[in-house]
Amino acid sequence: MRKILIVGAGQAGLQLALGLQARDYDVTVVSNRTADEIRGGRVTSTQCMFGTALAHERAEGLDLWADQAPRITGLGISVAAGPDPAHGTAPGTARAVDWLGRLDAPAQSVDQRVKMAGWLETFAERGGKVVIHAATVADLDYFSLAYDLVVVAAGKGETVAMFGPDPARSPYDTPQRVLAVAYVHGLGPRPEHPDTLAVRCNLVPGVGELIVIPALTTSGHCDILFWEGLPGGPLDVFESVTDPAEHLRLTLDLMRRFTPWEHERASAVELTDAKATLVGSFTPTVRVPVGELPAGGLVLGAADVVVANDPLTGQGSNNAAKCAARYLASITEQGDRPFDRRWMQAAFDRFWSEAGPSTRWTNTMLAPPAEHVQALLAAAESMPQVADLIANGFDDPADLAECFYDPRAAADYLATCAP
Repeated sequence: MRKILIVGAGQAGLQLALGLQARDYDVTVVSNRTADEIRGGRVTSTQCMFGTALAHERAEGLDLWADQAPRITGLGISVAAGPDPAHGTAPGTARAVDWLGRLDAPAQSVDQRVKMAGWLETFAERGGKVVIHAATVADLDYFSLAYDLVVVAAGKGETVAMFGPDPARSPYDTPQRVLAVAYVHGLGPRPEHPDTLAVRCNLVPGVGELIVIPALTTSGHCDILFWEGLPGGPLDVFESVTDPAEHLRLTLDLMRRFTPWEHERASAVELTDAKATLVGSFTPTVRVPVGELPAGGLVLGAADVVVANDPLTGQGSNNAAKCAARYLASITEQGDRPFDRRWMQAAFDRFWSEAGPSTRWTNTMLAPPAEHVQALLAAAESMPQVADLIANGFDDPADLAECFYDPRAAADYLATCAP
């Protein structure tokens, strides 16, 4: 029986561990926290998993919250209008674009405190070995002697430094957004579609974005209020905030100022719990997938260890699920042959076939939109098929390739959609 060590108890690490366990591999998971510590800790992310990623979970019998989580069937985009001196309007008080697209398959957001705690317990209950330890490079140097393969799926900590950046795929050297998250109860529905649960992406040009996601948390249904702000701009005010109540007050004040249509449904919101806020920033980076240990051993990086995209387009957890599925297939297909450098690179390349389009799209969305992209967003308001195309692009960004990056392709596509 082949022995595999997985460092990290997140989406990719645990999905891969449970998949390998079901195929009779000897799997050990190293986590820096117990399931109870994860469940009782601070929120660690935003997430919305779309149809393709959820299908990977279902294939492994891991979609454990389908009957509990909100069933998200739409994705909408609103673009704030600029100031109008003739009418005395301030930036963000009106919408230049507003539409809702329909998802081909329902999406789902489960607080990772719920999901990862549950999956870690499931792995242990099924006989998996769990080591509670903040792994170091020295630890991996020692562990690698006892395992056929070591996969690093922990996107933070000392072990990430083993994977150098890939300059050709990493156009940024600083964070492109500052991030502020609050999980809340009490948010009302969007009046335009009160019976349709949808992710709402609110774009405020020159300022940032507010993303609202229906979700399941430790205390039931909730919504995630997620500000992404341009560094140094008016949303860059959360870094020194440590009081959760003050964090929520700032979140709502910025909603009132820049997205009043979202603020209107937030009159009764309250934090879901005392640990329901998160602040941070990071530089989007693609790293080389093979890390070298001091004694010469090799380890394979997974998910956001090697492809860390800004969360603007919600690709993180989706990429992690896709990475776990691709690595699972690559491992099982390898049989008894060695997991050498060539195999590791090939396994990553298989994942990159999906993560590459996702990365390109996310990096494009971080920049001011080109004219043809503005035209697509505007056309979606009167052309439902365009709205649906963009909405489902969050599931598979490769579907956007031609029209999203090529002005002529965009014009040709819109011409086919015209009545």
